[in-house]
Amino acid sequence: MEKLVGGVTKNGASKTKIVWTLGPASRSVETIEKLLKAGMNVARFNFSHGSHAYHQETLDNLRTAMHKTGILCAVMLDTKGPEIRTGLLKEGKRDSNIISMGYKKLAKDLKPGDAISLTVLSCDEDLGLVRCRCENSGVVDLPKTLTQKDKEDILQWGIPNKIDIIALSSVRRGSDLDEVRKLLGVHRKRIMLMSKIENEEGYANVPEIVKKSDALMVVRGSLGMEMSTSKIDRAQRRMIWKAMKHAKPIVTAIQMPPTLESMSMTTPPPPDGDDVTNAAALASTSDPLVIPVEEELTKAVRNYTDCVMLSGVTADPETTVQTMSRICKEAENSIDYKALHQKIFPKGLPPYERMAASLVGSTIRLADAKAVVVVTKSGYKAEAVAKYRPSVPILSVVDLSFPESAARVACRGLVYRGIIPVVGAGHLYTVHDKTQFGIEFAKKEGICKVGDLVLALVMSGGPAPITIPLMVFDE
Repeated sequence: MEKLVGGVTKNGASKTKIVWTLGPASRSVETIEKLLKAGMNVARFNFSHGSHAYHQETLDNLRTAMHKTGILCAVMLDTKGPEIRTGLLKEGKRDSNIISMGYKKLAKDLKPGDAISLTVLSCDEDLGLVRCRCENSGVVDLPKTLTQKDKEDILQWGIPNKIDIIALSSVRRGSDLDEVRKLLGVHRKRIMLMSKIENEEGYANVPEIVKKSDALMVVRGSLGMEMSTSKIDRAQRRMIWKAMKHAKPIVTAIQMPPTLESMSMTTPPPPDGDDVTNAAALASTSDPLVIPVEEELTKAVRNYTDCVMLSGVTADPETTVQTMSRICKEAENSIDYKALHQKIFPKGLPPYERMAASLVGSTIRLADAKAVVVVTKSGYKAEAVAKYRPSVPILSVVDLSFPESAARVACRGLVYRGIIPVVGAGHLYTVHDKTQFGIEFAKKEGICKVGDLVLALVMSGGPAPITIPLMVFDE
């Protein structure tokens, strides 16, 4: 059966992918179906909350909704990470000197001189006490990436459920990824590891982190605890460019106000009279640095992020996803793709990647081109094209010779900007037939029509694929 991606293509889905957290307001089969049709590409499961049984029920609902709609969606397990919460004070009463913390190894994992929003003065492992000086009102954050809970969540829930992505909280250095890959064992190549950059140490080590990661996430809300807004903007641009250079997808995560009502009060409706509520306000209205979410989304898209994610939404998920897609598409339409291509097309590329970059250049020179079709087994050809940010969709026709790996490749493509995976060409045996299958899908979804031009990337029998222009015709 043909499996489609992005149910809103006929209405003009954005090339920027949308990550959505399935929480209490969005975990029913009916709501998830609406989210898939609205444009959700990746479903995030937040393991900071909820039991394995709770998340299993949500995942079962997601897979039911995917089956009913025929729309694929990648599954992301977002680890809780080394979050530390304060507990009861001394003897259950207020005390100006001692605060209880729910982290038993605090005195062992720290040393004098460490800065964790508090400056550590001394550590007593026997008593489990750490003497600190409070520097500000920030949160305590420790340099451990994978906790025992995270390991249990991955081994007991993630791997058995064949998830697609693990989002690792508070990654600080490249070596943090080594422990996770060792834990995954034989599954390490199947599951994407996405490093969440949430603090200045992680940001400083992005060059080594991006090399060891399969994907990155810029967590603006957490970075805001340690950086100014202007510094976060610079960091975001730098991380997106680093990810693009290494052909690694990147998510830009933005904090959201708790209700759509508060959003609609903050920003007026779009000028074209669209009746979709404009999802555009950030976190706390009492914060003098609040910037509307619409502006943040637009900025991320113009920085060429692969995906966007909003957190903190508690009402009207469908409308919010629709609005996100609209905002992203408007921002995409404002990009100067010719200038972008000149900027990111370096000299000295290997033949394979040079052809992918040239293909994107052809979509700019041939203004009538409506899409790129790539037939792939591993997904890497389509991902190489996505690296150079074409202005048109990339139809990745996934070879069904090995059904299990085909599903993994298709879901992996859901994290890359512009890629629309199309699965279901198993009965077709030649590259030409599979390419034509992708074109027929594009016609059905309104991406192209009879008389339009599409570009196909096919293997030539030599060291690199070649680009073939194809005219769309009627059957």
